[in-house]
Amino acid sequence: MLPIVLAGCSLDDAFYLGWPRTRPTTQSEQMFDLWIGSTIAALAVGVIVWGLTFWCIAAYKKKDSDTELPRQTKYNLPAELTFTALPFVLIGILFYYTVVVQDNVTEMSDEPSSCTEITAFKWNWQFTYTDENCDPLTGADGQPVVETGDSDYIPIIVVPNQDDVRFEATAEDVIHSFWVPDMLFKRDVIPGGEAQTTRWEVDFNSEGTFVGRCAELCGAYHAFMNFEMRVVSPEDYETFVNARIEGASTPEALELIGQDAYATTTHPFDTAPASGEAS
Repeated sequence: MLPIVLAGCSLDDAFYLGWPRTRPTTQSEQMFDLWIGSTIAALAVGVIVWGLTFWCIAAYKKKDSDTELPRQTKYNLPAELTFTALPFVLIGILFYYTVVVQDNVTEMSDEPSSCTEITAFKWNWQFTYTDENCDPLTGADGQPVVETGDSDYIPIIVVPNQDDVRFEATAEDVIHSFWVPDMLFKRDVIPGGEAQTTRWEVDFNSEGTFVGRCAELCGAYHAFMNFEMRVVSPEDYETFVNARIEGASTPEALELIGQDAYATTTHPFDTAPASGEAS
């Protein structure tokens, strides 16, 4: 009953056990499969243990007419070895599949299809568009092509629906955490320059719009650190980046490829005292 209650009494969501229905990357699909497999295994073990426990309670309950202790069973070496070995077998299987999925999640390619630099700061995000070598792209004004959020604007990061999409993240001040819930993935973003730059890649398998957040308590306005990720076709991504290079703003470049100009999955906090959002 608990998954149904937590899912708002929606049968469609209940069987996902709290995980999002949309998983836009190959890695998130693998993590979802690992979680569901682990949950099924845990439930199977639980049913067996609970079943045997309740069966013993019901079958061997002391009767009022019983005057002697029942036969005591002990030193059953085969049973002891079996019930000792089985948990280790289960742990070994879970460990193996966890390592396989973890290796796939942390795997890096030699030549990423695209690269975006992420800079976290108190209390927002800056995204710098780069080439495949992760060197910043320069706009018509001679400055790097960046997208920076502030208290009145939700920054939008645009990425292509391709494999080997790389991110390189660092922080300017304290530890933050880059988190896109639908991707089932977050990564701490640590200050310290190049030595502390965090790198990862994902293989996108669908287009869409996804909310992003900071998952590390980083100070008074931690809750303000929202962003939005747009996964678009490779052709639209190229059009978007070229428009940014030529001087278009992010809203203008998004409208050029038929996207909403501003974030749709989250909104800036109303900092007026009467709003209650900043309290």
